[in-house]
Amino acid sequence: MTQQVPSTEPELTGVRNFRDVGGLPTVDGRRLAYGRLFRSGHLAHATASDAAFLASLGLHTIFDFRNAADHKLEGADVELPGVRNVNLPLSDPADGAEFWKMVRDGNLEQLRELLSDGRAADRMIGSYRTIIKDRTAEHRQVLHALAEGSVPALMHCAAGKDRAGLSVAVTLLAVGVEREAVMTDYLESNAAHRRYKVHRSGSAASAYTPEVMELLSPLFDARAEYLTAAFDTIEETWGGVDAYLEQGLAVTPRVRERLRERFLD
Repeated sequence: MTQQVPSTEPELTGVRNFRDVGGLPTVDGRRLAYGRLFRSGHLAHATASDAAFLASLGLHTIFDFRNAADHKLEGADVELPGVRNVNLPLSDPADGAEFWKMVRDGNLEQLRELLSDGRAADRMIGSYRTIIKDRTAEHRQVLHALAEGSVPALMHCAAGKDRAGLSVAVTLLAVGVEREAVMTDYLESNAAHRRYKVHRSGSAASAYTPEVMELLSPLFDARAEYLTAAFDTIEETWGGVDAYLEQGLAVTPRVRERLRERFLD
């Protein structure tokens, strides 16, 4: 039986950016079923009540797209009984370690040099393009696992907007969700109660001045230009979504049909 639309979004204490992706429209007039695909930030700080709620979802698999550096910083996910945990890093553990240290510890002049004049947004766009082009094996594994029955599933990274956002987007494209609806869901990560909390070294006001926060904002925003860059990369590299799925991710029409059976009303 398809789970009904949740009347209110759960208020989780230690998990940011959680949501059920159900309800999104497909190009052929169907809807993504509720209770099949969830997304969030990391689960390392989930409280006992958060964990009880997550356990109530009947999850089969949690896909964690964080890398070793993320795990060292935030900790491992809480364990949920009977749930399979799959860690598929979508960025190298060493990639950007010095960059993120600068984000946390750098002074204003250092942040200006690193992030001003569009450099922060350019970095994000480049990251999205790279994940689409270079992480086909990981996305292939996710889609095939889902087709084979790893549902309901929860996908998360650190903030739940970039690596998880791309993986959710790829999954939604595979089951035929309208591209505009994929974008709408992605941008939901900008809601105030969902946003990743920026952590800077020290508690002095100078660590969080308006200029500092403006410089950092492209790193913590979900921006249409980022996901559009991913879509453009699919078009430029494979010629379209169908070819990307079949050639890049080995998702045949039969696998796509099995995905649709898993996820659509």
